[in-house]
Formats: sequence, C-alpha cells, structure tokens
Amino acid sequence: MSDKHLSTQFDSDLRGASARVMELGGLVESQIRQAVYALSQFNAEAASKVLETEQRVNAMELDIDRELSSIIARRQPTARDLRLLIAISKTTANLERVGDEAAKIARMVRSIIDSGASRSLPASELRLAADLASELLRRALDAFARLDTEAALAILKADDQIDQEFDGFVRKLITYMMEDPRTISASLDLLFLAKAIERIGDHAKNIAEFIIYVVMGADVRHASMAEVESALRQEGR
Repeated sequence: MSDKHLSTQFDSDLRGASARVMELGGLVESQIRQAVYALSQFNAEAASKVLETEQRVNAMELDIDRELSSIIARRQPTARDLRLLIAISKTTANLERVGDEAAKIARMVRSIIDSGASRSLPASELRLAADLASELLRRALDAFARLDTEAALAILKADDQIDQEFDGFVRKLITYMMEDPRTISASLDLLFLAKAIERIGDHAKNIAEFIIYVVMGADVRHASMAEVESALRQEGR
C-alpha cells in the first residue's frame, strides 16, 4: 500500500473523528438550550428532555474514545496530528461534562418546581449568564472546527464576562436570602445553578485552549492572557 494511500486514509480518519466531535457538540448545545429554557420558564417538560439526552451524550463520548484509540493504534500519528487527536479526546471529555452541567441544571429546576418556590425566586437574572455560556460554547466549537487561534483568544477573554455575571448574581442572591430567610433553601439551589452555568463557560474556555495547543504546540492552560497573546503574535510572524 502506497504512502499516499495511507496518508489519505489517515486524513479521512481525522476528518471522521472531528465530525463526530461536532456532532456531539451539537447534541450538547441542544441540551443547554433546553436547560436554559427550563430555567427561564421553570418548565418541567423541558428539564426532562435534557435528562433524556444525557445517556446519548455519554454513549457518544465512549464511541469517540474508542475511535480515537483505534486511530492512534493503527496510524501511530506524530506532531500536529497527534496533538489534534489528543485535543479531540479532551474536547470530547469537556463536552460530556457540559452535558453533565446541563443535566444538573435540569434536575435543580425540577427540584425548585417541586418545592413550589419557583415563582418567588430571581431566576430570570441567570438567563443572561446562561445565554453567554451557551454562545461561548457555540463559538468554541466553531473555532475548533476551523482551528482558529484568533477566535480561541477571543473566547478566553469572553469567559471573564461570565465570571463577572456569576459574581454579581451571587451578591444579589445573598441579599435576597438576608431579606427573606424563608427562601434560603431554594436560593441555594439557584446558587448551584449559577455555578453550573459558570462551569459551562469554563469548558468552552478549555476547548479554546486546546485549539491553541493543536496549532502552536503550546500548553496555555495556566498561562496569563498576556502570555497567550504574546505567543500568538510570535506565531503570526
């Protein structure tokens, strides 16, 4: 078998694995949309749909992991190809965890509905942060499909906005509980909801960092923003 034929097969394997990640990403995005709707409307049916999707997300993660293991064993990739496969594996794991966060939101929404406290809590203020997190994940997946480092950098910066929304909501929630101690239990549920939303943004940020790793071969997970920007400028020269 010619080297060119082997290379063509390997490229096909890489495209197939990348396509599977995008498929998983689309499924997880639908989970988030349902979870955000369930939260904003306190809709139990939408929450149940999120939980129904959870098993499909978990099964896809396992399928992609098996596919990646097979590719590595058969092709023995090196350099950028190996980095891409590692990044696909890590992105898959992060997407599965985003699905877990969406399921967590759905379960908490159902708990708040069951408690009868849904009408009196300021859950609508979480909608902005949830929409920001959902949009950030969509942008991260789009950037990953194109291996766009500039888009990845923009995502790293945008994650700070979600963190600010989370901090502001926590302050408001503490005030709310102080004014009416009867809402403490349900308010704590909202606090965990806010944290789940923040974590979705964190996973989108992780995916952006994997893009930079694939393209540049640099691990920027613990680098400052200035260091990341400097590395990208050097790469562009």
